Amino acid sequence: MTARTTIAHEPADAVEPDVRTSADRGKGRRPGRRSRGDRSAYAFIAPYFLVFAAFGLFPLLYTLWISLYDYRLGSGQEWIGLENFRWLFTSSSFYNAVGKTFTIGVISTVPQLLLALGLAHMLNYRLRVRMFFRISMILPYATSVAAATLVFAQIFASDGGFANWTLSWFGIDAIDWRNGNWTAQVAISLIVIWHWTGYNALIYLAGMQTISYDLYESAALDGANKWQQFRHITLPGLRPTILFTIVVSTIGATQLFAEPLLFGGGTPNGGSTHQYQTLGLLMYQQGWQFGALGRAAAIAWVSFLLIVVLVLVNMLFVRWRTRESLTGDDA
Repeated sequence: MTARTTIAHEPADAVEPDVRTSADRGKGRRPGRRSRGDRSAYAFIAPYFLVFAAFGLFPLLYTLWISLYDYRLGSGQEWIGLENFRWLFTSSSFYNAVGKTFTIGVISTVPQLLLALGLAHMLNYRLRVRMFFRISMILPYATSVAAATLVFAQIFASDGGFANWTLSWFGIDAIDWRNGNWTAQVAISLIVIWHWTGYNALIYLAGMQTISYDLYESAALDGANKWQQFRHITLPGLRPTILFTIVVSTIGATQLFAEPLLFGGGTPNGGSTHQYQTLGLLMYQQGWQFGALGRAAAIAWVSFLLIVVLVLVNMLFVRWRTRESLTGDDA
């Protein structure tokens, strides 16, 4: 008797399981399908790059090109190379404008962000009229810069201004705010603080609400008071938000223009002795009062590079502080 081997035949309709990887399955696709998908993605994001190239990149490069010419309104242009930059770095007006931009930026940005942080911390608690305070804080930001500056110019008027009237209650003589060196810078800084504090406070408040409330409950159970919770929980959780506001405030301080221009009555001189002439006012003065568009373009490019340097310094400082704090926690 011969032994027969029985072979089990699979049904005709049995389907073999697909054990191919996703990369193997992708090889069977038609080559044109993926390329069409890529082209569709590029088509969706193309409007952004077109708008950026038209209104961002092209003006930037065109300004650099103008800065290499002696370009004046109503006349032709002549190639002078780096002469505008040479004039700029040997001009006392430029260094005065850089100094005033820096001092006004510091005395307006630092108190502004500290006040915004304190207001946000206060509104983060459960207050009865919390929504009213949130809306009222955004009203200065919604107000026109021109209108606010004109009102503050009347407040700091040397004759009959509200500021001098208040100082007279304490026996202090009237101050000529507009013609003083530091007084004019303080007055302009107060305009900036009033206009931007509420905006930054709402940004901080939004960042605080992303921090888990369980961390505060655990810290309270461990005996931490409000200040310790703010220092060890709120501030570390707000590091990215604080960095964002510092960068934006630094850019805004470097580009300060409307407040000092309107505070001085619409003239770009920055006062009788240029005591509050910022880089923005100097650029406007050279370009539209003196008609030297080449020098104005050089100032614009130097201002742009200055903003880049300041932003990088801020980011490196924050990263260094973050690394130091993490090292301290590990220790």
